[in-house]
Amino acid sequence: MKNIVLIGMPGTGKSTVGVILAKRLGYDFIDVDILITQREKRTLPQLIEDEGIDGFLKLEGQAGLSIECDRTVIATGGSMIFSDDAMRHLKADAITIWLETPLHKLVERYKRNSRQDRGVAAPGDMTIKEIYELRKPLYKKYSDITIHCRKQSEYVVQQIRGAIEKLS
Repeated sequence: MKNIVLIGMPGTGKSTVGVILAKRLGYDFIDVDILITQREKRTLPQLIEDEGIDGFLKLEGQAGLSIECDRTVIATGGSMIFSDDAMRHLKADAITIWLETPLHKLVERYKRNSRQDRGVAAPGDMTIKEIYELRKPLYKKYSDITIHCRKQSEYVVQQIRGAIEKLS
């Protein structure tokens, strides 16, 4: 069975949904952000500060290229879509799902947990709307399925499972 790759903005629920989905499918789970922090022994905000955005994106792309797995749900970092090589590698044997969350919901979530706490790879003067608009065409480009995240994680998982079954 193919892997499932989750893409989308930071704060959209890729990790939360990914864990639940993996459990429901009997799959393994990889969170690329955790993979990077374990390898580099620094938090995402520390990495962005130390390496700069371009350096961080390079590390993220390398992490994506290093993943070799089967029957695994992979929650990518929100900026993984900037690494064409990594995305092509991840998509080679996967269904890629864009967890699309309305901008107003993302703004609410960022108010609770600041961008700096999350480690969003974008210039500090960019608004969430600007980051979203920059990334949206790439999320569309790489996704096989778009799931509109308007409800709780369990509902999103049900939507994903239904969409995957239609592809089978």
